[in-house]
Amino acid sequence: MADYSFRPLARSDRPLFDDWLAQPHIGGWWRDAQTEWALVEEDMETGATDQRIVEHNGVPFAYVQDYDAHHWPMPQYADLPKGSRALDTFLGAPAFVGKSHASVYLRERSDDLLKTFPVVAVDPDPDNVRAVRCYEKAGFVRRKTCSSEDGDLVVVMTRIH
Repeated sequence: MADYSFRPLARSDRPLFDDWLAQPHIGGWWRDAQTEWALVEEDMETGATDQRIVEHNGVPFAYVQDYDAHHWPMPQYADLPKGSRALDTFLGAPAFVGKSHASVYLRERSDDLLKTFPVVAVDPDPDNVRAVRCYEKAGFVRRKTCSSEDGDLVVVMTRIH
C-alpha cells in the first residue's frame, strides 16, 4: 500500500494552496485562490470543516476537506441520513496527476471516515468527467444528478458504511 497521510491544513500552507489552485488542470473546477482561501480561513475559525493536506511519502500534493453534509443548506445532500459527511478535494501537484493517486487517497480517506459516519458523499460537476471517474475508482456510486445550493448541476455520489 502507498504511504499516504492526511495532516491538518495550516495557515503556513497558503503558498502551496495558492500554487495548486493556479495549475491548469484545476481550471474552472475551483474558484481563484484568494476566494477559496477566504472560505478556508472562515472554516478554520468555525471548525465546521476538517481540512487536510494529503501527502505521499511526505510530499504534499493534494487538499481534502470533509464536513457534516447537513451543516450548510445544500439541497443535493438533503436526503442523506443524519451524520453523513460531504467531501471536497483537489489534487494540486501536477507531477501526481494521472497516476491514480487521487482514487487511492480518496478511498483511504473515505474508508477512515466510514469508520465513524454512515455515508460519505461527493458532488462533482457532471462535466468534470475526470473527477467522476476518479470517485468511481475510489468506490463512490452515482446516486443522482441534481441542482446544488448555487443552482449548478452536480452528480451526487456516495460510499456507504
